[in-house]
Amino acid sequence: MKKTWSLVMFLISGLISPVYSGTKGYLFIIGGGDRPESMMRRFVDLAGRFGSGKIIVFPMASSEPAETGASLAAEFKGLGVTQVESYILTREQVLADESVRILDDAGGVFFSGGDQSRQMAILRDTPIHRALLELYYKGCVMGGTSAGAAVMSEVMITGEERRKVAEGHEFETLEADNIVTVEGLGFIRTAIIDQHFVTRKRHNRLISLVAENPQLLGIGVDEETAIIVSPEEKFEVIGKGNVVVYDASHASVTITPSRAIGLGGMVMHVLVAGDRFDLKKRKAVR
Repeated sequence: MKKTWSLVMFLISGLISPVYSGTKGYLFIIGGGDRPESMMRRFVDLAGRFGSGKIIVFPMASSEPAETGASLAAEFKGLGVTQVESYILTREQVLADESVRILDDAGGVFFSGGDQSRQMAILRDTPIHRALLELYYKGCVMGGTSAGAAVMSEVMITGEERRKVAEGHEFETLEADNIVTVEGLGFIRTAIIDQHFVTRKRHNRLISLVAENPQLLGIGVDEETAIIVSPEEKFEVIGKGNVVVYDASHASVTITPSRAIGLGGMVMHVLVAGDRFDLKKRKAVR
């Protein structure tokens, strides 16, 4: 499975290398919860800079995709967007080469909340997936909230762990080989994105993953909060809450025989609205 994933991402990265090789697009990553109008107007503004400004909504992560898609489309229309299209696609549909035509002239693509694994089971390694990467590379803004935030990174948290635990006792450990990840859309390849971060106390799972993958940053985005990743390899924090960044690139990592994780020298940044972070230099700018 891991070999197959590596091959797929090698082929995709041979086509384009997201974020760090001349990408012109933006990422608009919302941690979930309420979306202030001022936040969504920023997304609409970015979408208007590319193509026709049309926004495509993919609500397949939702358990009620028709309602979710209609609600998001109405939200964008209420912000003045004249061209908004919501598509509930099947795996069979996205495997067809002609499926990419729905993305013609798109200025922005928005992924709904729900279950990120449900979204990726449909889109992963398809003509649509490759077309989305190409669009982002050329200048389209890719946005999403909650599950739609999780799909942005190459290494995607599924929300599951390998331990069998009683309800209410999930993610109580800092433990190696416990957090389940799969391939995401791969717009950002140097970080793992987590959502609802502070509100739902998701530190354990992101710290565990960063300890096991110290070459990757861990970026936890809280509710009513977003990061806007620019082509200059920096992101800006907007909204009401926090963004937490874990950097274990220079940390000493210990994993005991029981798989407990020890970390020494990991850097933690807690960012608020107006703060910026340089992904290349791994430094916060206030």
